[in-house]
Amino acid sequence: MSDMLLKKLRQKIKDKHAVLSVIGLGYVGLPVACIFAKVGFQVIGVDIDAERVNRINQGLSPIEGYEPDLTNLLKTVTGNKKLQATTDYQKLAKAHVILISVETPVNENNQPQYVALKSACQGLGKVMAKGTLVIIESTIAPGTVDNVVLPILEKMSGMQAHKDFFVGACPERVMPGKLLANLRNMSRVCGGGTLETAETMVRLYRHIVEADLDTADIITAELVKTTENTYRDVQIAFANEVAMICEANGANVWRVRELVNKSPSRNMHLPGTGVGGHCIPKDPWLLAYSVRDKVPLRLIPSARAVNDHMPIHVGDLINQALNKHGKNIANAKVLLLGYAYLENSDDTRNSPTKTLVSYLQKLGTEVIIHDPYLVEYQGDVVEKVSGCDAVVLMVKHDVYGNLDFDMLKKQLRSPILIDGRGFFEPHEIKKHGLIYYGIGY
Repeated sequence: MSDMLLKKLRQKIKDKHAVLSVIGLGYVGLPVACIFAKVGFQVIGVDIDAERVNRINQGLSPIEGYEPDLTNLLKTVTGNKKLQATTDYQKLAKAHVILISVETPVNENNQPQYVALKSACQGLGKVMAKGTLVIIESTIAPGTVDNVVLPILEKMSGMQAHKDFFVGACPERVMPGKLLANLRNMSRVCGGGTLETAETMVRLYRHIVEADLDTADIITAELVKTTENTYRDVQIAFANEVAMICEANGANVWRVRELVNKSPSRNMHLPGTGVGGHCIPKDPWLLAYSVRDKVPLRLIPSARAVNDHMPIHVGDLINQALNKHGKNIANAKVLLLGYAYLENSDDTRNSPTKTLVSYLQKLGTEVIIHDPYLVEYQGDVVEKVSGCDAVVLMVKHDVYGNLDFDMLKKQLRSPILIDGRGFFEPHEIKKHGLIYYGIGY
C-alpha cells in the first residue's frame, strides 16, 4: 500500500500536479513557497500571522533589506495565483506535500522550544490526507522528528507513519541577503523515514535545486545541519579569541589572519562583534541537547561563551577608549551603527547590538542607534552622531562605506571611532583626525 501511495506521489511531483503547502512564511518558508510556485507548482502558504498573510496575498514582501529578486517573484506568483497564503489549516487537506518551516528557538536554559513546531504538526495532523509527504525544513535537535513530530502526526491523524503518510527532514541552508540564490545553489540533505521517501524528496527538490541532493536517513539530516552551524560557531569563536589575544599583544588580527590563511588548508574566520541570527546562536545547543547526560561536552559550550561575550567586549573597548580621553562611560553618549545581525538585512534575531545596548544602558550610557534597514532607527547619521562621545560600527552595512569622516569628526564631542568588524582602514580613519579602535587591533 505504501509503495503504491509513493508511486502516485512521485508521478504527481514529476508532472507538477502535486499541491504543495509551506507552513511558516518567514525567512525560510516564504522564498521556498515562491520558488516552487515559480516552477509551476500550486502552493498554499500557511502562517498564523494574519497581517503577514494579507501582505503576501497583496504581493508585498514582509522581508525587508537587500533580498535580490524576492519582491518581484512574490508579485508574480501571487499575481498568477500560483501562491496563495492563508491562516486556515483546513486548506491543507488537499495538499500532497507539506513543508514545515517554523521557528525552533531555545530557552534561557538552552533547551529547544518546539511550540511552533508542535502547533504546526497538530494543525496539520487533523486535516492531512492519506499519502501525504511531510518534510521538516526547520533546524531541529537530532531525534526531534522521531520523538516530537511523528507522535503528534500519528495521534492527530489516526494514521501510521511510513505506511499511510511519509515523513522526512531536509533542513534549510539559507541566509538573509541570499535566500533565493541559496535555495537554488546550495546542496541539500534529503533525510527520509525510508530510502524510498528520501528518493521521493530528491525528485521534489530537483525542481528547484541545481546543486547536489544527497539521500540519508532522518537522524543524519538532522545532525548534518546542526553540526554544520556548530562548526561555524566554533570557528568564529576561535577567530574572536585570537582577536582578543592580538589586542592584548598590540598586534593586528586582520594582518595575522591574512598571513595564517596563506598556509595551505587554513581558513581562519572573521572576528567580530558577536554572532547573531536565528541559527548559529541556537543550533549548537540543539546539537548538544541531543546527547544531554550522555556526552560531556566542553568545546561547544566554550565556543558559545566566547561568542556571546563579544558584545560585552565591545562595551569594554568603548569604556577603555572613553577613559583614555577623560570621559566617564556613565555620562557618555554613544552612536551604534547597525542593529540587524547581518549586513544589508533587517533581520534582528539575536542581534549582538541588542546585547551591547543593554550592557551600556546598565552602565548609564546614553545610546543612539542607526540602521538604514530598520524604520525605527533610520535617519541621518551626521545628525544622530551630533554630541556623541564615540561612534561604534557594529554591522558593516554597505552604506557605512560612504560615511563622511570629516563631518563625523566635527559632530563628535570626542573623536573616537570603534570598528567592530574590521570594516575601515585604520590609517585612512586617522587621516581625518579620528582615533581608531577596533576588534583585534
